[in-house]
Amino acid sequence: MNRRGALLTGIVVAALAIGDRAKVAVVAAQSSADATASASDEARGKAWWAHIQVLADDSMRGRLTGSPEYLRAAGYVVRRFKEYGLEPAGAGGSYYQPVHFIEQWVNAGKSSASLVVDGQTQPLALGQDAVLSSHSPEPPSVDAGLVFLGYGLHLPDSSYDDFNSAEVPAGSLRGKIIVVINGGPAELPGALKSFARTSPMHVAMRQAGVVGIVSIPTPKSMDFGWDRIASSASQPGMWLAAEPGDAEVARRHPALADDHEPMFAATFNPAQAEKLFAGTGHTFAEMLALADAQKPLPRFDLKKRLMATVVTERDAEVSPNLVAKLEGSDPAAGYVLVSAHLDHLGVGEPIHGKTIYNGAMDDASGVATVLETAKALSADAEKGIRPRRSVLFVIFTAEEKGLLGSRYFAGHPTVPERAIKADLNLDMFMPLFAFKKLHVQGLEQSTLADDARKVGEAHHVVIAGDPEPDRNSFIRTDQYSFVQAGVPALAMKFGWEPGSPEYKMWRAWLAERYHSTQDDLSQPVDLVAAAQFNAFFADLARAVANDPATPHYLDSSFFRRFETGQ
Repeated sequence: MNRRGALLTGIVVAALAIGDRAKVAVVAAQSSADATASASDEARGKAWWAHIQVLADDSMRGRLTGSPEYLRAAGYVVRRFKEYGLEPAGAGGSYYQPVHFIEQWVNAGKSSASLVVDGQTQPLALGQDAVLSSHSPEPPSVDAGLVFLGYGLHLPDSSYDDFNSAEVPAGSLRGKIIVVINGGPAELPGALKSFARTSPMHVAMRQAGVVGIVSIPTPKSMDFGWDRIASSASQPGMWLAAEPGDAEVARRHPALADDHEPMFAATFNPAQAEKLFAGTGHTFAEMLALADAQKPLPRFDLKKRLMATVVTERDAEVSPNLVAKLEGSDPAAGYVLVSAHLDHLGVGEPIHGKTIYNGAMDDASGVATVLETAKALSADAEKGIRPRRSVLFVIFTAEEKGLLGSRYFAGHPTVPERAIKADLNLDMFMPLFAFKKLHVQGLEQSTLADDARKVGEAHHVVIAGDPEPDRNSFIRTDQYSFVQAGVPALAMKFGWEPGSPEYKMWRAWLAERYHSTQDDLSQPVDLVAAAQFNAFFADLARAVANDPATPHYLDSSFFRRFETGQ
């Protein structure tokens, strides 16, 4: 048993009394648009915040996947599930679903990378020029030519394929490392461009015989600066450990299939990216201008090789998803999932003198709303009002490691797979200002949009799609695991208008607090807005659970192909 896995056997009794400790004071931001907010909204906001005060307390040390503190936080959640009278719906009659991982650290001090140009070696500074990925199996060494492949999108069904073009035919990529820029042409829908960066890219790379990938983020799509990206490289990465049933999961849901074969992967600092383009007749500035304008990119040989030695350490790890059930009035009507993720980044490189990445908004806030929704629906049930469909309250592990807990649950659900009808997911929904608008990922894809809009109208909230699709948020939250499994799903955040004060607050939060030690209990939060959102979200869960029609993907949605007949 690994260095932390032994703790899992005791997690059933890990419900802590920490929830009863004195709460840290919170400075709530004054709502700019609701001076007449009721005291009941404020009280409900404080009840929501109380969960966050527990889960994002320094004593939880950032809830790193599989850590003792993650398991203690899981114990707190399970204690609340029991308090609300929810049934266990995990593995073996418990509230827990253990998930097994391989954990990997990249030792940057012992690793190296260089460009070879005209026979001359140009060393790269790891951390300054590039970082090596820890999120997938890395080969111990690589020495291969570099080819710029534009956006690196493989969408032949949409008549767009960077992996097979007149400039770089598919057969010419064997044994090469591809270099790609984030984004895609304007004529492709945002959700489709995001999807193409996941399983289709991995499949295309294997089929083309590619041995590695270097990704260059565009500054426009970066949530924070390169220094933060470089500091996070010391964090361990993870992937799902192979299991006997994986082949069957891959047969049912090819988009959920795992690739456990080594593949070199690195991210290049856009401020240093001209090094890759020197001598090609092109510049990174030229490519960046085209990408920012969402125009097609050329593909061409970069006329240089990349040599790298990658030193890694690996270990086995185990960490649980948490699953509880509220039985519906019609067992044949299936389940609606209400979900969020519990893990965060643990303890890491210091920022402003702090080393604990508390994860208050990301995503203790979502877990707190799941708990408040569970409490509200349980109160309904005590009054004899049960939703038609059963509701599963699912708290995922390892979201920060690549949506791994949700991907495991989507492929290995603890209820009959075809009984899962929808997922409503929460991940840092961001109650920083008045609750007037929601940006909903997946809105254009399924009939869940009808429920969202109806409930939004009742709550006087504008429901809108994702205004920044090239940030790839669609594939960066746990709802995406269910999209890949054919389950209609939504994720949502507080909305804003471009250039508005709310937009500036949102962008400032990303730059200063996202994946930072500053996402802690001292940040300003609009508790009234949070309470109003929680009321909306509980009503949305009720609406989807009671809808007489089964949620399904629209005929116009690319993702309808993944639907499994719910």
